[in-house]
Amino acid sequence: MIAPGPTLETARLTLRPPAREDFDAWCAMMADEETARHIGGQQVPAQVWRSMMAFAGAWALEGFSMFSVIERETGAWIGRIGPWAPEGWPGTEVGWGLSRQTWGRGYATEAAVAAIDWAFDHLGWTEVIHTIDAANIGSQNVARRLGSTLLRVDRLPPPFDEKPIDVWGQSREQWRAR
Repeated sequence: MIAPGPTLETARLTLRPPAREDFDAWCAMMADEETARHIGGQQVPAQVWRSMMAFAGAWALEGFSMFSVIERETGAWIGRIGPWAPEGWPGTEVGWGLSRQTWGRGYATEAAVAAIDWAFDHLGWTEVIHTIDAANIGSQNVARRLGSTLLRVDRLPPPFDEKPIDVWGQSREQWRAR
């Protein structure tokens, strides 16, 4: 079963709401220390299940959430990317997290472009942000490729507020002018 929501296609990827069948690959991604370092840390399957269900539930209750990212060539689940704005969040975010074996292929940028277009066109957002750990150079590079700049240093809401977070982003007008 797949959570309710749209499916987006890019040249190499399919973005769709989470499905139950994504669980094992999602667990593998979140078990990898390097991959999980900047997206909440390593998680055991019970924690992954709760996170995955929160993303799926957000689709049902909010009408948006992270998309599961599927590599079209292989049909493999490779991560999650998309709009995210939980209670107390510092803005309307499009965030990303991809399995390490796919890093360096441009997938994060490709999927984020589709998700940002969708957020501006269908959700009516006027700004998109990316909350990025100051040590996460890879995500900073993705943000730059998207045309985002460092806007401010902020904090996420509890229980994620233990350290400052860099907030990158841009307005809808800046996005459309790029």
